[in-house]
Amino acid sequence: MGYPEELADGILTAVIEGSFVAGSALPSEGELALRYGMSRLTVREAIRILRSQGVLEIRRGRGTFVNVPDRWTSLEAIVRAEHHRDPSSGVSEKLLEARRMVEVGAAQLAAARRSEEDLDELASCMQEMAAGHDSGDVDLFVEADIAFHAVIMRASGNIFVPFMFEPFGELLTHTRRQTSTLPVIQANAIREHAAIAEALRAGDADAARGAMESHMDQTRDDLRHHVLEAATGGAGDPFAAPPPPSRSAVR
Repeated sequence: MGYPEELADGILTAVIEGSFVAGSALPSEGELALRYGMSRLTVREAIRILRSQGVLEIRRGRGTFVNVPDRWTSLEAIVRAEHHRDPSSGVSEKLLEARRMVEVGAAQLAAARRSEEDLDELASCMQEMAAGHDSGDVDLFVEADIAFHAVIMRASGNIFVPFMFEPFGELLTHTRRQTSTLPVIQANAIREHAAIAEALRAGDADAARGAMESHMDQTRDDLRHHVLEAATGGAGDPFAAPPPPSRSAVR
């Protein structure tokens, strides 16, 4: 543990697990430095990160305090806390529900508004998905999968749609990587994406909506049957372990 974001992740884990209780004061910078084997500068930066996420707050003259989760502003932190509180809460499926509400409508709009360039980008994404599937390159498959959906968001022609998905960024990448290690899920996704692309090329809004609905259904079924049911005690839930901390968390 050497970077401030990694220390921030460690402190967040301690908060979620109850080592640092909501409403209580966090140990001093010196105590945290000793506890985690960090410099005070690293501790200070980690605290700044958690303050920006609403997990911690500075009370002038009193120290740094842990906020209740209701006051947190980091979606990743909230999801992790919810999963720890109740591993059976179905966080993965709730994320999929949110995706459905946005992506089905986006596909319907994109059918009427997509450009030839958009269609070419979708075809390129599908080629990369196929290449990742054939070569066993999960990262390539995941990147192409996410890019495919990003094209549809832009092609919807509504400037607000892509921004609605920004908070899900790292969570989507994490869950896609967890589930896309299975070739059968990759094959199902490729088939569903092909149907979506065909509907968009035809400019058929109803077909595009139906194809995206079918993709969401298939994703839900794959999650249930190939990931969650195969797990013991929820260990296979993509949210059972937090995504690795990103250095981009420090701005």
